[in-house]
Amino acid sequence: DFNYGADEYDAEGNEEPKALPEGSETMPYIDESPTMSPQLSARGQESGDGVSPTPTDGLGTGGEREAGKGLEMRKLVLSGFLASEEIYINQLEALLLPMKPLKATATTSQPVLTLQQIETIFYKIQDIYEIHKEFYDSLCPKVQQWDSNVTMGHLFQKLASQLGVYKAFVDNYKIALETAEKCSQSNYQFQKISEELKVKGPKDSKESHTSVTMEALLYKPIDRVTRSTLVLHDLLKHTPADHPDYPLLQDALRISQNFLSSINEDIDPRRTAVTTPKGETRQLVKDGFLVELSEGSRKLRHVFLFTDVLLCAKLKKTAVGKHQQYDCKWYVPLADLVFPSPEESEHCPQVHVIPDHELEDMKMKISAIKSEVQKEKANKGQSRAIERLKKKMFENEFWLLLNSPAIPFRIHNRNGKSYLFLLSSDYERSEWREAIQKLQKKDLQAFVLSSVELQVLTGSCFKLRTVHNIPVTSNKDDDESPGLYGFLHVIVHSAKGFKQSANLYCTLEVDSFGYFVSKAKTRVFRDTTEPQWNEEFEIELEGSQSLRILCYEKCYDKTKINKDNNEIVDKIMGKGQIQLDPQAVQTKNWHMDVIEMNGIKVEFSMKFTSRDMSLKRTPSKKQTGVFGVKISVVTKRERSKVPYIVRQCIEEVEKRGIEEVGIYRISGVATDIQALKAVFDANNKDILVMLSDMDINAIAGTLKLYFRELPEPLLTDRLYPAFMEGIALSDPAAKENCMMHLLRSLPDPNLITFLFLLEHLKRVAEKEPINKMSLHNLATVFGPTLLRPSEGESKAHLTLASDIWSHDVMAQVQVLLYYLQHPPISFTELKRNTLYFSTDV
Repeated sequence: DFNYGADEYDAEGNEEPKALPEGSETMPYIDESPTMSPQLSARGQESGDGVSPTPTDGLGTGGEREAGKGLEMRKLVLSGFLASEEIYINQLEALLLPMKPLKATATTSQPVLTLQQIETIFYKIQDIYEIHKEFYDSLCPKVQQWDSNVTMGHLFQKLASQLGVYKAFVDNYKIALETAEKCSQSNYQFQKISEELKVKGPKDSKESHTSVTMEALLYKPIDRVTRSTLVLHDLLKHTPADHPDYPLLQDALRISQNFLSSINEDIDPRRTAVTTPKGETRQLVKDGFLVELSEGSRKLRHVFLFTDVLLCAKLKKTAVGKHQQYDCKWYVPLADLVFPSPEESEHCPQVHVIPDHELEDMKMKISAIKSEVQKEKANKGQSRAIERLKKKMFENEFWLLLNSPAIPFRIHNRNGKSYLFLLSSDYERSEWREAIQKLQKKDLQAFVLSSVELQVLTGSCFKLRTVHNIPVTSNKDDDESPGLYGFLHVIVHSAKGFKQSANLYCTLEVDSFGYFVSKAKTRVFRDTTEPQWNEEFEIELEGSQSLRILCYEKCYDKTKINKDNNEIVDKIMGKGQIQLDPQAVQTKNWHMDVIEMNGIKVEFSMKFTSRDMSLKRTPSKKQTGVFGVKISVVTKRERSKVPYIVRQCIEEVEKRGIEEVGIYRISGVATDIQALKAVFDANNKDILVMLSDMDINAIAGTLKLYFRELPEPLLTDRLYPAFMEGIALSDPAAKENCMMHLLRSLPDPNLITFLFLLEHLKRVAEKEPINKMSLHNLATVFGPTLLRPSEGESKAHLTLASDIWSHDVMAQVQVLLYYLQHPPISFTELKRNTLYFSTDV
């Protein structure tokens, strides 16, 4: 999304919401030619061709078309940036406006401010204004008379070379703010001026002016540097490497990035707060929402890490229109803060873990509400109804956010008290731990805050915080990317950059429903500095936007391994994350990438399949082999009641995988699964040897794949609508009668195989205390695989992948769960017994 609106900050950061210029966030692009409608955002384009003002068929080869698309994207990026540059120049103008009259009165007998004060408050604003005005005036005609040969790299290079002015501005910024604040307090006239500066609206907007405070405007230049760097990133991405602009933009980006990192320490001046006991400025280093286990119940807290203290707060409930405030629950000076080792934390409270099936149920509910919201919007439904649904969704998402984290993060105060947070991701836990440890390297002193100091510090939290909203999708704007739904295939190739040999493995985390969870784990590569995993995983995405990779050193020291199942004691060697860009990911081909983390480089490839694509059952063209072949054909050929592949995989899982944590839920390595698939298809005599050597998750994955690739589901297309109706019956007797009658209606091979699998899954669930797989978890994994109709049967007109998913999947899970919770069902009994008064369904 290419709007680098100069005002995005105000949307959440500024205390005066009225200061947000109307429409400034989604500025229409400057070019108003008919082919370029103002609503057009690059994200909404499936292919850039629709945007192109030149007829696409003139673009010849695919390569040329790609280049044309890249140049078209450049135009979009530049138009968006130009629009926000105009807003920025108007903001600088608004700041400069009162400067002249203030200077004029400074030499009179009744000055509003002294010349010194004016100089301090408006320091370098005039220079910054002139630089940007010149840049805008040079760039504007180039974008308006656009052609593909246009060059503007030199303008960005020049802009970057003038960043020294910003350095001076940043160094003076704090004093400028303090001076403005003092002058406001002591001079009513200046207070009036600084509370309402008039910012001119963009040329083509209906708004002529908006009122903004001086404090908000003084922050704009700082925000702008970051914006310009983002634009350079995007421009480079869409500029062909042989374009004359490419080296110039690269140079400009290098200068900007170096500049940013040089001032990064002090770039966020909103972080200045009260002083520490040593008289230094106490700054906010990190903040975010965490779940605390307090007196046995889970509470959502906003945690603030300052230079010398960790403060845990909650947002007070306030009356409408009142200023929001935080309430401090506790604080620990960093000098007194220690992380208890797993052995020391035995006396810590036990974590009450919510059963997975409850979390899964809640996710289903949320997905169902999401599709209702989409439908209401599509049908131009009443806003009241939509608001009601959104409120419900927020409550459900909040519950999920509170109840899903289970990784303990313990904090102990040397003077006695311990605290326990629960996180859903080890990545976050290590981020908090590293941030605290980095601060602890400094010479810190222990202290106790007086009640006034604590009040001042807690009071500053609201203004300083960087995380404003609870991370739930209900808080997202409608135009924000909803994230990806479907399957991400990731191959973790290798890693290098380790200083010494170690036993190494990686885990993959993705975000869904607002928080990150671990989805896959490679095998441990022993005693190496260059692990070569080459393992492929299929990860289900539920509105995901980022992929994280963590690299661990395996700990085999028994004394360190804690009784608490969720305690991860392995050492994190490095971690990194990338954004899942829908445009880049949705290609048929693998996309190779590298994540760099503390000197370690992890190589991986990925490709994405949207959910509707991945739900297709593709019948095998050949009638040999077992995958994609009708079950009746296979059992007839084998002269067996249950296909050999099903019997062998189940036998192996029961032999050595029944106590494996997350069996059937954790992805096996895709390459191993493909190897097993090939061996079963070829009916190779080495099957048994291969099975006994293979990782158990790959065997479990092969069984799931077999059922997923059946040309029609095990419970058949014909009976699918009846299963959906049967499970919806509310009278238990009617439901029992109907569900048993449906089983009886299945062809024998399907029924015998289903009952065989059913008994196996029940045996797996008996080991739930060890393997963490409940009946509900197993129903969630296998329900859709055994019931989802084949392509011809599933409704072709469904638009939203998440729509079909939520309603149908819920029912598919419920059907399998019904049979899993049912007392043992025997084939002979079923066939003999025409239960009660069998009705034809």
